[in-house]
Amino acid sequence: MLPVAETFLSRQGEGGLTGTNSFFIRLSGCNLRCWFCDTPYASWQPTGQRHTVGELVRQAIQASRSGDCRHVVLTGGEPLIFPAVETLCRRLRSEGLHVTIETAGTAWRDLTCDLLSLSPKLSSSGPAPEQHPRWARLHEQRRMPVATMRRLIDAAVDHQVKFVVDRIDETDETLDIVSALGVAPAQVWIMPQGVTAESLDQAAKWLRPWCDRHGFRYCDRMHIRWYGNRPGT
Repeated sequence: MLPVAETFLSRQGEGGLTGTNSFFIRLSGCNLRCWFCDTPYASWQPTGQRHTVGELVRQAIQASRSGDCRHVVLTGGEPLIFPAVETLCRRLRSEGLHVTIETAGTAWRDLTCDLLSLSPKLSSSGPAPEQHPRWARLHEQRRMPVATMRRLIDAAVDHQVKFVVDRIDETDETLDIVSALGVAPAQVWIMPQGVTAESLDQAAKWLRPWCDRHGFRYCDRMHIRWYGNRPGT
């Protein structure tokens, strides 16, 4: 059984598969607490119901038949904290579906996905210690297991590494993590923090040129532009 906040058919809004019709399975629960989390209903206040792996596979197959959609995205929350995600990923791929896993890379699972979409969290991502002392401590302890992230990258068919960058003083840390992971610049996507088109446009003015200088890909958040910041997108 897996706790599921929502399932929905939409278009991928981030990274190399932007615009691709995809069936999203958003698992409910996370071992981090990013202050900018845009899905609190799968993290800070997890909601949803428990589903069997078989139920989720049947939903994905139905979506592939009715929506011309062969791509499945396992997201969260943090999907890799749940052991049953190994079985889910294996079953989906055995049905010929392309599986993307969106993860912060803080937990190891013995699985192979078609695309690992790894999103390491910067040191500024944690909640305010004065408001959430326990979660601020846990977040910092858990957010950057580089060895685990490398293992996940090695096990995947393909990978992309996405960073949420809020301020220009976070760029040096981003470069350090890219170096520690040993990933090629072309595999790195830099995404502005923001949940409105206006905030994304403002960030792009300084963030896009920085990406160009380092050979990184700029990652707009197209689902916000298409649908707004809301569940089911």
